[in-house]
Amino acid sequence: MGSKTFKTLDEQIAILQDKGLVIDDIDYAKEILLRENYFFLSGYRHLFLKSGTRKFLKGTNFRELYSMFYFDRQLRNILFKNILIVENNLKSIMAYVMSKNHGFKETNYLNADNFVKDYSKSKQINDLLRKMKRQINVNGKQHSATSHYIANYGYIPLWVVVKVLSFGIVGELYSILQKEDQEEIADIYHVDIKDMIDYLPILANYRNLCAHEDICFNNKMHKNISRTKYHDLLNIEINDEGDYIYGMNDLFAIVIIMKQLLKEDDFTLMLNEISYELDLLDGRLKTILINDVLDAMGFPVNYREIVRI
Repeated sequence: MGSKTFKTLDEQIAILQDKGLVIDDIDYAKEILLRENYFFLSGYRHLFLKSGTRKFLKGTNFRELYSMFYFDRQLRNILFKNILIVENNLKSIMAYVMSKNHGFKETNYLNADNFVKDYSKSKQINDLLRKMKRQINVNGKQHSATSHYIANYGYIPLWVVVKVLSFGIVGELYSILQKEDQEEIADIYHVDIKDMIDYLPILANYRNLCAHEDICFNNKMHKNISRTKYHDLLNIEINDEGDYIYGMNDLFAIVIIMKQLLKEDDFTLMLNEISYELDLLDGRLKTILINDVLDAMGFPVNYREIVRI
């Protein structure tokens, strides 16, 4: 395989045109390529390619390709801010439950005896406690609240320390809580413990994906979520393997998770914002249909009805 070499903006334009992309404003295209990067922009080409080829569908315009790129950016922003809401809510709830049930000082929340009594998880518990101590030591110095408690009280209460813990750590922390604590937290969200354990690392991964501007709209997870009532009530089709064709390991699965973990008003606002961006994109697409985009996202055409369920 030949090595990749640097290409000037003019050469990048020529490559795109050679693949059949219509570019009616060269200066505009150059500015976008300079600011957004040819590699990342071309990552959105797949919906616009002729089947089995690297050539664009006839009439595909650079502006159309860029609209897909821009839509995904807006989508990431919407998801990111709402995942942060879930993260903050969970941290607050978890800190409350653990502090109430076991105490709120480091001697309590860093004590392995206050977690699940399962010998097979001993190594995981000790490893996680070490990670927590490391994050507290590194990130704690950067926050005024943690510095204040250390200086004035000699310890950091759990409701403050959760602020400096990553979402990934908090999700893993939930997985090793005692069952009574897990159940108390899961009951607040009206979900099963198993689903909470599955959902949290998925959201943590999507949080990182959004933060690093990776392609989001057609991202697929490595693990399916469990079936929910939303799959049934939306009448999502089932494939030959007995799985729903949408909402299992795709972006709509994230929507289903958020439906359960966000407050109703927050979820409605989130879905309205996604719908608005899809409507804008629909008006900018010429060579493909918005339903092609929905299919790539794992969204059923009646996805908006999930708000009313």
